[in-house]
Amino acid sequence: MDHNLSAEYWNKRYLNNEFGWDLGRISTPLEVYFDQLQNKGAVILIPGAGNAYEAEYLFNRGFKHVYICDIAPEPLQNFKRRCPSFDPAHLLLEDFFKLKDLSFDLIVEQTFFCALNPVLRAAYFEKVAELLKPGGKLVGVLFDDTLNSDQPPFGGNKQEYLSYIKSPLQIKTLEACYNSIKPRQGRELFINLVKINH
Repeated sequence: MDHNLSAEYWNKRYLNNEFGWDLGRISTPLEVYFDQLQNKGAVILIPGAGNAYEAEYLFNRGFKHVYICDIAPEPLQNFKRRCPSFDPAHLLLEDFFKLKDLSFDLIVEQTFFCALNPVLRAAYFEKVAELLKPGGKLVGVLFDDTLNSDQPPFGGNKQEYLSYIKSPLQIKTLEACYNSIKPRQGRELFINLVKINH
Protein backbone atom coordinates (compact mmCIF):
# COMPACT_ATOMS: atom_id res chain seq x y z
CA MET A 1 0.00 0.00 0.00
CA ASP A 2 1.14 3.55 -0.70
CA HIS A 3 1.14 4.73 2.90
CA ASN A 4 1.91 8.26 1.76
CA LEU A 5 -1.22 8.48 -0.38
CA SER A 6 0.56 11.46 -1.89
CA ALA A 7 -0.67 14.24 -4.17
CA GLU A 8 0.84 12.30 -7.10
CA TYR A 9 -1.03 9.14 -6.08
CA TRP A 10 -4.38 10.95 -5.94
CA ASN A 11 -3.78 13.04 -9.05
CA LYS A 12 -3.02 9.88 -11.02
CA ARG A 13 -6.26 8.29 -9.82
CA TYR A 14 -8.24 11.31 -11.03
CA LEU A 15 -6.40 11.45 -14.36
CA ASN A 16 -7.11 7.74 -14.86
CA ASN A 17 -10.74 8.05 -13.69
CA GLU A 18 -10.03 5.63 -10.84
CA PHE A 19 -12.51 6.96 -8.33
CA GLY A 20 -15.34 4.48 -7.97
CA TRP A 21 -16.57 6.26 -4.83
CA ASP A 22 -17.43 9.35 -6.90
CA LEU A 23 -21.21 9.55 -7.34
CA GLY A 24 -21.07 12.27 -10.00
CA ARG A 25 -23.38 14.35 -7.80
CA ILE A 26 -23.93 15.37 -4.19
CA SER A 27 -24.93 12.49 -1.90
CA THR A 28 -28.52 12.48 -0.60
CA PRO A 29 -27.71 12.79 3.13
CA LEU A 30 -25.71 15.97 2.51
CA GLU A 31 -28.22 17.39 0.05
CA VAL A 32 -30.98 17.02 2.65
CA TYR A 33 -28.79 18.60 5.33
CA PHE A 34 -27.71 21.52 3.12
CA ASP A 35 -31.32 22.26 2.19
CA GLN A 36 -31.97 23.03 5.87
CA LEU A 37 -29.13 25.55 6.19
CA GLN A 38 -30.30 29.15 6.58
CA ASN A 39 -27.08 31.12 7.04
CA LYS A 40 -25.72 31.93 3.57
CA GLY A 41 -22.81 33.77 5.26
CA ALA A 42 -21.47 30.58 6.87
CA VAL A 43 -17.79 29.87 6.20
CA ILE A 44 -17.62 26.26 5.01
CA LEU A 45 -14.71 23.91 4.32
CA ILE A 46 -14.84 20.72 2.28
CA PRO A 47 -11.52 18.93 2.85
CA GLY A 48 -10.26 16.20 0.51
CA ALA A 49 -13.00 17.55 -1.70
CA GLY A 50 -12.25 15.62 -4.88
CA ASN A 51 -14.67 16.76 -7.57
CA ALA A 52 -16.52 18.75 -4.87
CA TYR A 53 -20.14 18.33 -5.95
CA GLU A 54 -21.07 19.45 -2.42
CA ALA A 55 -19.32 22.80 -2.97
CA GLU A 56 -21.02 23.21 -6.35
CA TYR A 57 -24.41 22.51 -4.75
CA LEU A 58 -23.84 25.06 -1.98
CA PHE A 59 -22.35 27.67 -4.32
CA ASN A 60 -25.30 27.41 -6.71
CA ARG A 61 -27.62 28.04 -3.75
CA GLY A 62 -25.94 31.29 -2.75
CA PHE A 63 -23.30 30.14 -0.24
CA LYS A 64 -20.33 32.31 -1.22
CA HIS A 65 -17.90 31.44 1.59
CA VAL A 66 -17.24 27.83 0.62
CA TYR A 67 -13.63 26.61 0.55
CA ILE A 68 -12.53 23.39 -1.05
CA CYS A 69 -9.25 21.73 -0.18
CA ASP A 70 -7.45 18.90 -1.95
CA ILE A 71 -3.82 17.85 -2.34
CA ALA A 72 -4.36 16.83 -5.97
CA PRO A 73 -4.66 19.58 -8.64
CA GLU A 74 -6.76 17.58 -11.12
CA PRO A 75 -10.06 17.51 -9.16
CA LEU A 76 -9.69 21.24 -8.43
CA GLN A 77 -9.28 21.85 -12.16
CA ASN A 78 -12.39 19.73 -12.83
CA PHE A 79 -14.29 21.86 -10.33
CA LYS A 80 -13.02 25.13 -11.83
CA ARG A 81 -14.30 24.05 -15.25
CA ARG A 82 -17.74 23.32 -13.80
CA CYS A 83 -17.90 26.47 -11.62
CA PRO A 84 -15.86 29.18 -13.38
CA SER A 85 -17.31 31.98 -11.19
CA PHE A 86 -16.22 30.28 -7.93
CA ASP A 87 -13.68 32.44 -6.06
CA PRO A 88 -10.23 31.01 -6.98
CA ALA A 89 -8.92 32.12 -3.57
CA HIS A 90 -11.28 29.51 -2.08
CA LEU A 91 -9.64 26.66 -4.01
CA LEU A 92 -6.97 25.38 -1.64
CA LEU A 93 -4.37 23.08 -3.21
CA GLU A 94 -3.13 22.07 0.19
CA ASP A 95 -2.75 19.26 2.70
CA PHE A 96 -5.70 19.51 5.09
CA PHE A 97 -3.40 18.88 8.06
CA LYS A 98 -1.29 21.92 7.14
CA LEU A 99 -4.17 24.42 6.89
CA LYS A 100 -3.73 27.40 9.18
CA ASP A 101 -4.99 30.96 9.72
CA LEU A 102 -8.50 29.86 8.72
CA SER A 103 -11.55 29.01 10.79
CA PHE A 104 -14.90 27.62 9.75
CA ASP A 105 -18.53 27.45 10.83
CA LEU A 106 -18.97 24.12 9.07
CA ILE A 107 -16.61 21.38 7.87
CA VAL A 108 -18.20 18.86 5.50
CA GLU A 109 -17.10 15.22 5.51
CA GLN A 110 -17.72 13.27 2.31
CA THR A 111 -15.32 10.38 1.52
CA PHE A 112 -12.21 12.25 2.76
CA PHE A 113 -11.93 10.38 6.05
CA CYS A 114 -12.08 6.97 4.33
CA ALA A 115 -9.35 8.06 1.88
CA LEU A 116 -6.86 8.93 4.64
CA ASN A 117 -4.25 6.50 5.86
CA PRO A 118 -6.03 5.07 8.96
CA VAL A 119 -3.09 6.09 11.18
CA LEU A 120 -4.26 9.71 10.65
CA ARG A 121 -7.79 9.22 11.93
CA ALA A 122 -7.31 10.60 15.45
CA ALA A 123 -5.32 13.51 13.98
CA TYR A 124 -8.20 14.23 11.58
CA PHE A 125 -10.61 14.92 14.46
CA GLU A 126 -7.98 17.01 16.25
CA LYS A 127 -7.46 19.13 13.12
CA VAL A 128 -11.22 19.53 12.65
CA ALA A 129 -11.48 20.81 16.24
CA GLU A 130 -8.62 23.25 15.59
CA LEU A 131 -10.20 24.65 12.41
CA LEU A 132 -13.77 25.01 13.68
CA LYS A 133 -15.00 28.19 15.29
CA PRO A 134 -16.66 27.73 18.71
CA GLY A 135 -20.13 26.40 17.95
CA GLY A 136 -18.94 25.22 14.52
CA LYS A 137 -19.86 21.78 13.23
CA LEU A 138 -18.39 18.80 11.44
CA VAL A 139 -21.21 17.29 9.39
CA GLY A 140 -21.18 14.49 6.87
CA VAL A 141 -21.08 10.81 6.17
CA LEU A 142 -18.72 8.07 7.35
CA PHE A 143 -18.68 4.48 6.10
CA ASP A 144 -20.01 1.85 8.48
CA ASP A 145 -18.46 -1.04 6.58
CA THR A 146 -15.21 -3.03 6.45
CA LEU A 147 -14.21 -1.98 2.89
CA ASN A 148 -10.44 -2.23 2.15
CA SER A 149 -7.44 -2.66 4.40
CA ASP A 150 -4.72 -2.15 1.77
CA GLN A 151 -5.94 0.87 -0.21
CA PRO A 152 -8.62 3.59 -0.06
CA PRO A 153 -11.46 3.62 0.67
CA PHE A 154 -10.71 2.30 4.15
CA GLY A 155 -13.65 1.09 6.20
CA GLY A 156 -14.57 1.59 9.81
CA ASN A 157 -17.43 1.44 12.28
CA LYS A 158 -19.21 3.52 14.88
CA GLN A 159 -17.27 2.04 17.81
CA GLU A 160 -13.94 2.96 16.21
CA TYR A 161 -15.07 6.49 15.38
CA LEU A 162 -16.31 7.06 18.93
CA SER A 163 -12.79 6.36 20.20
CA TYR A 164 -11.44 9.39 18.26
CA ILE A 165 -14.06 11.98 19.22
CA LYS A 166 -12.89 14.00 22.19
CA SER A 167 -13.49 17.42 23.73
CA PRO A 168 -14.00 20.09 22.47
CA LEU A 169 -16.03 18.07 19.92
CA GLN A 170 -19.40 16.90 21.16
CA ILE A 171 -21.63 14.39 19.37
CA LYS A 172 -24.97 15.73 18.23
CA THR A 173 -25.59 12.84 15.81
CA LEU A 174 -23.68 9.67 14.94
CA GLU A 175 -26.32 7.34 13.57
CA ALA A 176 -27.09 5.18 10.56
CA CYS A 177 -28.14 7.25 7.54
CA TYR A 178 -31.82 6.85 6.72
CA ASN A 179 -31.45 8.35 3.23
CA SER A 180 -28.31 6.78 1.73
CA ILE A 181 -28.31 6.01 -1.98
CA LYS A 182 -29.20 2.37 -2.69
CA PRO A 183 -25.66 0.89 -3.02
CA ARG A 184 -24.70 2.49 0.33
CA GLN A 185 -27.84 1.69 2.32
CA GLY A 186 -26.95 0.23 5.72
CA ARG A 187 -23.28 1.13 5.14
CA GLU A 188 -23.20 4.81 6.14
CA LEU A 189 -23.32 6.83 9.34
CA PHE A 190 -24.40 10.45 9.49
CA ILE A 191 -22.11 12.48 11.72
CA ASN A 192 -22.84 15.88 13.26
CA LEU A 193 -20.30 17.08 15.83
CA VAL A 194 -20.31 20.50 17.49
CA LYS A 195 -17.28 22.30 18.86
CA ILE A 196 -18.30 23.35 22.35
CA ASN A 197 -17.13 26.54 24.07
CA HIS A 198 -14.93 26.15 27.11
